[in-house]
Amino acid sequence: MTVRPLPAAERVAVPWKNGGGVTREIAAWPEGADMAGFVWRVSLAEVAADGPFSAFAEVDRILTMVEGEGMDLTVGGEARRVDTRFVPQGFPGDLPTDCRLLGGPVVNLNVMWRRGGEVAPSVTVAQSRRPIAVPAGPAVLVVALDGTAEVAGHTIGRYDAVLLTDEDAVLHATGRTAVIALTPRD
Repeated sequence: MTVRPLPAAERVAVPWKNGGGVTREIAAWPEGADMAGFVWRVSLAEVAADGPFSAFAEVDRILTMVEGEGMDLTVGGEARRVDTRFVPQGFPGDLPTDCRLLGGPVVNLNVMWRRGGEVAPSVTVAQSRRPIAVPAGPAVLVVALDGTAEVAGHTIGRYDAVLLTDEDAVLHATGRTAVIALTPRD
């Protein structure tokens, strides 16, 4: 098993072109890939103002709000209210998406991947004092969203992450923790 800690303190905030927020990349594959070349990408986005989301051709995404009061999204002309924290919501990343904040800034965990590509990610938000089995996979990313978590011998705090490859692990979470399985497509 490979265990790679990804501390939040080491992430760089990248401002959006429209000035509406910043993104901090947690991990991407291939490592170091730019926005045009990733197979999958996981990040935390701080949405500070109303406005459009960037469109990503042939990309799907799962957004999980982790801070804030919420957003009214319009995705491809359809209204979608995002006002409950820690509930993953999927939608096409290439549809025009506009955001109106409900009560100030929000922070979203974003998982993006190439549609029809090599992976089919899933996002589960866990919170349990009991141990939770994290199944083996080519890549599983664990991100502490609030509280702390322990996985594969590493204790992680809020927004820290651990990337696991090729072996089962056990998760102990005192707060909500995202488990992102980056499963190969059949």
